[in-house]
Amino acid sequence: MVIAMTIFEAISFADAARHNIMPQSEKIRALSELDGIIKLEIIDTHEGGEGVCFKGYTDETPLDTALLVPEPWSGLYIRWLEAKIDYQSEEYDKYNNSVAAYNAAYEEFAKWYHRTHMPKSTRFKYR
Repeated sequence: MVIAMTIFEAISFADAARHNIMPQSEKIRALSELDGIIKLEIIDTHEGGEGVCFKGYTDETPLDTALLVPEPWSGLYIRWLEAKIDYQSEEYDKYNNSVAAYNAAYEEFAKWYHRTHMPKSTRFKYR
């Protein structure tokens, strides 16, 4: 069984790490944006990706909805939200650090996914 962070957990961890006034709806939209990127750039480029359903998150999405990235890589959601919060707060030094931490977490997840999932083959026709 794969354990994944929920929307509620990601928002709660980010809120605990950063005092902020960003509305929950914006945080949900940011998580939807990130999972859309992950689905498009990583999951869909590997076999089995078509079996992963992602239609985005809205204010109506239950907060106990599991995000796409499993543990132990799900910390990337917290780093993503921290960067969004820092940028909105015009804390650009913190933002740069948050983005660097997010990029490192994203790359670690991507490397793991590439190691454990077969890439889709591209079929070339030679004439």
